[in-house]
Amino acid sequence: MVEGTGIDPKATQARLLASRLFQASLGAAELMAAYLGIHLGLYDALATGGPSTAPMLAKRAGIGYRYAREWLEQQAACGMVEVDEVTKPTDDRLYLLPPGHAEALTDPDSLFWIAPIAMLPVGGMTHVLPKLLEAYRTGTGVPYAEYGPDFRGNQAGLNRGILLHQLARWIEKGMPYTHSRLKTGGVRVADIGCGVGWSSIALAHAYPKIFIDGFDLHEASIDDARRNAREAGVADRINFVASDAAASKSSYALVCIFDALHDMPRPVEVLRTCRALLDDTGEALLLEPNAAEAFAAPASETERFLYAISLLHCLPVGLTEQPSAATGTVLRPAILRAYAAEAGFPTVSVVPIDHRFYRLYHLIPSRDNERNPAVSMKPHK
Repeated sequence: MVEGTGIDPKATQARLLASRLFQASLGAAELMAAYLGIHLGLYDALATGGPSTAPMLAKRAGIGYRYAREWLEQQAACGMVEVDEVTKPTDDRLYLLPPGHAEALTDPDSLFWIAPIAMLPVGGMTHVLPKLLEAYRTGTGVPYAEYGPDFRGNQAGLNRGILLHQLARWIEKGMPYTHSRLKTGGVRVADIGCGVGWSSIALAHAYPKIFIDGFDLHEASIDDARRNAREAGVADRINFVASDAAASKSSYALVCIFDALHDMPRPVEVLRTCRALLDDTGEALLLEPNAAEAFAAPASETERFLYAISLLHCLPVGLTEQPSAATGTVLRPAILRAYAAEAGFPTVSVVPIDHRFYRLYHLIPSRDNERNPAVSMKPHK
């Protein structure tokens, strides 16, 4: 108790923390409700079929009426959908998915597609919690495959719109020499840790005269990547391989790693492979989390998000093999520069993309910077 004020600091702290965790619990429950709406096609049914009553949605989506009614009322209560008139009889109320919400929840090509955020923690992480408990106790890891198809597809979904809409513009702006080579064509690009292939597909769309080799050790991801490339109409220029890129006999104008280096147990070895795969004037491109320059607490929302993902996924995956650098999601610029220098990339610059969650690194394996005079080689501040 603070003398003369009647205020108990301990009770105040407890009350504030209880309130914060209640809000977090509410958010988690609403995320699970969104997961149901995505997985069951309820948002799609509202987006394509228009305003619906509970009986209409139940029939359209093929779910039980009582569940449809409860889900619609919950979604209206939390503001995800709108209702025409709350005083109408229960089964006469029309529920509408606003156009902006429909884009964010149902359009995978939109820059605002947020559905993967709902799918990742609920469908991709909750079921591995028992394995995480064991991993934390033993110091071992949790293999990527354990996270399952929900995680695989939606991890890629987080980056899909960014890669399809922005990647080529970033390369053109920040790496003009490389951009010119890719536009001219007749060269190969290596996409290491390509996952389900959206980064390779984005490059193939942006640069119609290049050929791409996508490498990933996870066979299910490679199967997904091949299907995605066929559906995107670029399968004739992308070769997806379920193997280590170190086995490739080709040389490349550009070697890329998109949002994957921090998951890899031995990042320096991987970057050495990138260096070995480059042709005489080749360069490397890394997309990594936009971690702060230094640890801070309390931290920004972005940093909090990165740490949460690291605890639940990236660090456990990185610890699956030993020895491991155990990098985790919070790969700070200084750490990446140290990895790159050890691997033979003395020049590392940051392409100015101004993105909340990502930082784009341009790696040159020599000190000859004349090819890209537009890019500052000063350390990023």
